[in-house]
This record gives sequence, C-alpha cells and structure tokens, in this order.
Amino acid sequence: MTAEIQIGDRVQMKKPHPCGSDTWVIYRVGADIGIRCTGCERHVMLARTEFFRRLKRVIKGNQGA
Repeated sequence: MTAEIQIGDRVQMKKPHPCGSDTWVIYRVGADIGIRCTGCERHVMLARTEFFRRLKRVIKGNQGA
C-alpha cells in the first residue's frame, strides 16, 4: 500500500496503542514516518516500510478533530 500521506493526516493502525487509541496524527514524513497518538500524545517514529505494513486506513486532513 502506497497511500499518499501528508503532515496532519489522521491514520488508523491495525493494532491499538496500549492507551486504547488506534488513531494517530502524522507529524513527520520522510524515510521515517513520525506519528503522534491521539489518546495519550505519545510520539513514535516508524520506518516507512513498517508504517505501511501496520497501516489500516488513512483519514485525510483533520476530519473528526
């Protein structure tokens, strides 16, 4: 999956974070993807390949915020 992602997009991951939230906001795009949990504000950096393997769906922009 090579979805077009941008800073500020919300994404849903396959597995929930330990805090219970499964939605994240993208804050960095490059060789690594930086995401921030919407539940607890934890920042995580994932390699691009790992990010797309764990990605369930992309929610464009700030919808639902």
